Amino acid sequence: MDIAIIGASGYAGGDLIRLLLTHKEADIVCATSRKLAGTPVTKDHIHLKNLIDLEYTNPEVENIDADFAFLAVPHTAAMQYAGKLKECGIKTVDFSADYRLPREIYEKTYGVKHSDYFKAPYGIPELHRKEVINASFVANPGCFPTGATLAAAPVAKLAHTIIYDSKSGVSGAGDSISETTHFPNVAENILPYKITAHRHLPEMRQEAAFLGSKANVYFTPHLLPAIRGIITTAHILFNEPMELEMIQKLYQDFYKNEPFVRLQPAKLGGVRGSNFCDINFELENDGTRLVAVSAIDNLVKGAAGQAVQNMNIMCGFDETEGLRMPGMFP
Repeated sequence: MDIAIIGASGYAGGDLIRLLLTHKEADIVCATSRKLAGTPVTKDHIHLKNLIDLEYTNPEVENIDADFAFLAVPHTAAMQYAGKLKECGIKTVDFSADYRLPREIYEKTYGVKHSDYFKAPYGIPELHRKEVINASFVANPGCFPTGATLAAAPVAKLAHTIIYDSKSGVSGAGDSISETTHFPNVAENILPYKITAHRHLPEMRQEAAFLGSKANVYFTPHLLPAIRGIITTAHILFNEPMELEMIQKLYQDFYKNEPFVRLQPAKLGGVRGSNFCDINFELENDGTRLVAVSAIDNLVKGAAGQAVQNMNIMCGFDETEGLRMPGMFP
């Protein structure tokens, strides 16, 4: 397939190109950037030198000649492209938040009016594979909701409260320079931010409800002095005491056919650079609290890798195509 990447100059765009270069069915024919049009893709994505010979362009959507598009522009900007891509018959995975939430919740969360709303499948394949198959447009989930939701999914409906505590690498903030990501402020430090009001919380609550859970869901993120990865600790408080054997069976049954979820100790070194989500858990002695820990690479399973996984499902390819790679350890 001919692939267009709209907004290809960021970290997620670079990782997307890296993955698609190994995909048997993908040929990247268009990489767009308004600021970098006319310059080589490898000028900023130096890790791709000698692997791709393509220049950034800035075409109108109507002039994009591709079978499939990845929409990797910022939140609130994607809605300017999405409808046009649908009209052109180009299947699309959108990296932004513009189509992840119901309209009213999106507008309240992001503080803007949605100018071109339509419903789209929410692309956590482990939960929404049936909706993603044959879809023409899929909303790629946020990185925090991906790791958090997968940590709790098998037992979410048994809980009255779920508390997510996540630590993320700095690449999750994107490639723009800011005081928050300035090295002296991040190194040897762990910084909580948006402690009770992160914009990914509505996605987490939405997915808990989808799983049949009536739990109160809370979330606090922290900035970790690392480049890649998210470690999420989920405190899952049950309606009644649970037995460890039952918990183990629920997780094993839920993920037994999932190629990218592994039940093993969750460590960033095990998933960095890969599309895997590793999960382990321990049950409180009285059976009332489960602590589940997940690890993902925020740029792969949390963004580009999950997008490729969704593309594979949408187009009928092997779900693991372009994604068969281990984590980078050490």
